[in-house]
Amino acid sequence: MPEAVWISFAFVLGLLVKTVGLPPLVGYLAAGFVLAGLSSVTGLTIEATDALGHIAHLGVLLLLFTVGLKLKLRSIVSPEVIGGSLLHFAITCVVFAPPLYWLLELDWTTAVMLAVALSFSSTVLAAKVLESKRELRAFHGRVAIGILIMQDLIALVVMSLAAGKTPSQWALMIFGLPLLRPLLFRLLDASGHDELLVLLGLLLALVLGGLGFEAVGMSSELGALIFGAMLANHPRSQELARSLWSVKEVFLVGFFLQIGIGGLPDQQALIFALVAGLVLPLKGILFYFLLLAFRLRARSSFLTSLSLTNYSEFGLIVASVALPDWLVPLAITVSLSFLLSAPANRFAHSIYEKISHRIVRFESRKRHPDEQPISLGDTRVLVMGMGRTGTAAYDWLQPHESRIMGLDSDPAKTEKHQKEGRNVVFADAEDTTFWEGLHMPALQSVVLAMSDIEGKLIAARMLRKLGFTGYIVAHTMFADEARKIREAGANEAYLTMSETGVALASHLMDESTNQSAQVRNPV
Repeated sequence: MPEAVWISFAFVLGLLVKTVGLPPLVGYLAAGFVLAGLSSVTGLTIEATDALGHIAHLGVLLLLFTVGLKLKLRSIVSPEVIGGSLLHFAITCVVFAPPLYWLLELDWTTAVMLAVALSFSSTVLAAKVLESKRELRAFHGRVAIGILIMQDLIALVVMSLAAGKTPSQWALMIFGLPLLRPLLFRLLDASGHDELLVLLGLLLALVLGGLGFEAVGMSSELGALIFGAMLANHPRSQELARSLWSVKEVFLVGFFLQIGIGGLPDQQALIFALVAGLVLPLKGILFYFLLLAFRLRARSSFLTSLSLTNYSEFGLIVASVALPDWLVPLAITVSLSFLLSAPANRFAHSIYEKISHRIVRFESRKRHPDEQPISLGDTRVLVMGMGRTGTAAYDWLQPHESRIMGLDSDPAKTEKHQKEGRNVVFADAEDTTFWEGLHMPALQSVVLAMSDIEGKLIAARMLRKLGFTGYIVAHTMFADEARKIREAGANEAYLTMSETGVALASHLMDESTNQSAQVRNPV
């Protein structure tokens, strides 16, 4: 079975690129191109099989389903998402179509369709990068995913028009899907925590969302996303996402392999891809200024724009319907954009930190409602990041320190904590702009509980840069990261698993002491 050999090869190259700090998906892409090169040199038949294509499709569906599990639909219906995506699409088509028409000597229909294909950004890559940094629910992550969803909807309309097909009359049934939510919630509650939970996720993503939407003439990708979003408000939605993680990762290898194995390009395709790669920054710059126009801060606009500065696999799907002769050049273009975008997004926070003084001057004086700055006031203890670790630290400290505050970059999570009686406010601790005007006269101690190592490093550095001399403590999973956090300015960085073991042993000793006391002093 050749697919098994190819996936093994992808694992080797994925592991190699990971050692140099790049996302493994870059290695998967490289594996596909190397295999295509071996095919042309050795004469061996190496081509994308139906099985590999099926695996790739399943991976995309599962990725979009898990993205949906983390989405709040109300965050998508916002001016910056709808306006930003539509304006960017329109401007890109108007700017790209004439040069394509004149320089490549195309007819207007082909030039416009090529401009449409190049206007989209990669849902797979952006979601993968944001998920790996655990930023899907951060403000800039939600804006990026919202724009990508709008682009996917536009792509679906374009494909329908290009193919001359329209959804069947049964497609109207999707408007009744919200009525199924109580039933889906009950199924999720009844599925337990083991294999039934995984099977339920596969059923919803691949069968009901994928095949179900295809059966009524609609996109299977959209169906997987919608079914995931329907469960986003369930308390166990994140457990379901975690249970599907390994299955999704394996299948996504097939997607990236398929792109590379598609074939080596000719000279014309390479030139087209290189020129498209050179103009790629213009795409991000346009996104940046459009988002600034909707009153987003410079940092949120930059991080959102950078995650969208790539070309989309959806463009390949559009090309397969409307531009089959341009499929190979577009595939190389998309792959090249992945190679450029993935490492740039890996260091997105560091890049912004270095150039923020140059681009922040374009920021509007008026603030987006989700980005209003805050004041620490008389806060003495600050917990940054209110996930499981941050919440546990906050709850333990609160009885001992009344002047405590938590920060989190997820508005939905912030609202949940506020309803539960915690003093938690919305703010992105990784935002260097947040620190610039911050006053913290009474602050004595800081707990860094964010999930992203880059955020902890930036927060520690900025606190010391602002003259904070109090105690900074953080947690991390790895010893090398703990060393970096200390070097950035933290007093101490503890290894999470080691501290968990110490806590368990402490509970055991406390219980043993209590039992011994009861033996010596029976009631």
